Amino acid sequence: MTRYEALLACRDRAGSISKLGRDLQIPQSTMSRIINQSKQLPAEFVLQAEYLYGVSRHHLRPDIYPVDLPPAPTRWSGVDRCASSRFVGTDSVARNGNRHAGLDTAGGAL
Repeated sequence: MTRYEALLACRDRAGSISKLGRDLQIPQSTMSRIINQSKQLPAEFVLQAEYLYGVSRHHLRPDIYPVDLPPAPTRWSGVDRCASSRFVGTDSVARNGNRHAGLDTAGGAL
């Protein structure tokens, strides 16, 4: 199934271009242009279309959601043990001042 065929499947399941646009909160004229000119659903609407119409995200946008990737978990439950070492909050910068040698407090070169 091509991207365009997947988009047409969404349209068919919605019943019309205007209904598809309403469901995805896209104006009918824009939805018509998406179907007739770009022939692919914009990335920000893919997951909602998959939920509403049952057309796989892998078919709607294979460039973003390749088929060979496993489906994302519904909820991640784990601990990122490295998060604290990667995070430098704004509080530590404010406490310690500007750490870059050769810069004044405004960030310009001395």
